[in-house]
Amino acid sequence: MRTTIRGTGLATLTAVALMLTACAPRDEATTAQDDASPSADACDRDNLDTYSEGVLTIATDNPAYPPWFVDNDPSNGQGYESAVAYAIAEQLGFAQDEVEWAKVPFNAVVSPGEKKFDFDVNQVSITEERRQAVDFSSGYYDVRQAVVTTAGSAIDGASSVDELQDAKLGAQVGTTSYTAITDQIQSSQEAAPFDTNDQAVQALNNGQIDGIVVDLPTAYFMTAVQLDDGVIVGQLPQTGGEVEQFGAVLDLDSPLTDCVSQAVDTLREDGTLDELADEWLAQQGAPELS
Repeated sequence: MRTTIRGTGLATLTAVALMLTACAPRDEATTAQDDASPSADACDRDNLDTYSEGVLTIATDNPAYPPWFVDNDPSNGQGYESAVAYAIAEQLGFAQDEVEWAKVPFNAVVSPGEKKFDFDVNQVSITEERRQAVDFSSGYYDVRQAVVTTAGSAIDGASSVDELQDAKLGAQVGTTSYTAITDQIQSSQEAAPFDTNDQAVQALNNGQIDGIVVDLPTAYFMTAVQLDDGVIVGQLPQTGGEVEQFGAVLDLDSPLTDCVSQAVDTLREDGTLDELADEWLAQQGAPELS
């Protein structure tokens, strides 16, 4: 039976509108790495070739932020990605005390090279470019990008992407949030890269940038907890008809990829992902920029 640890005070900040995003239809290109489902025997716990014998090693970044994790402690089962990771582990036959966590920086996760973990959960968007270096599971969360600022800033009250054309915007380097500034918003000012979201928040508070682009749940956390007078300008429009998704990251050609994807697919089909998103990510809606 799946054990769910109920939300802390962070969850009380939320309502249910964001579920429309979390439950959006998946694009077929971002489902399982291979259309062929693995056999049941192949995904039996005893047949899984894990990084360390007898345990499942799951990685994420440090620090690990709400609402994805709580108290910078992935092992407590609180926060959406922590809860999803343990749900995947259960599907694979591992109890919570048979999971070990590794701290791995975001850029190291998506770069080529051997991985010292079985899979990573760290808000990593599935892209074809990244698929050249790593494997992805099926998507476990459907993403929207949002723009955050402070009350009274140059972009506070903007209602369209065009109104962001002259803004100085920043995002964590190497993320799809950063790509959204350069490719979708196409601001006339160079995008400001930051190693962490904390650095971006500090720059916004110091007036060095006009706004930050992040995924929507992180935008709500920033405006509720990290920023003085923080406001969400709005969500960026979906582009190309494809739904951006977060997926678990595995070593390229990992023997576990199909089994992790099968586990994620089961969690989506039986409603577990919806339940966990409702518990940890449901938020008041933000306007969509035209």
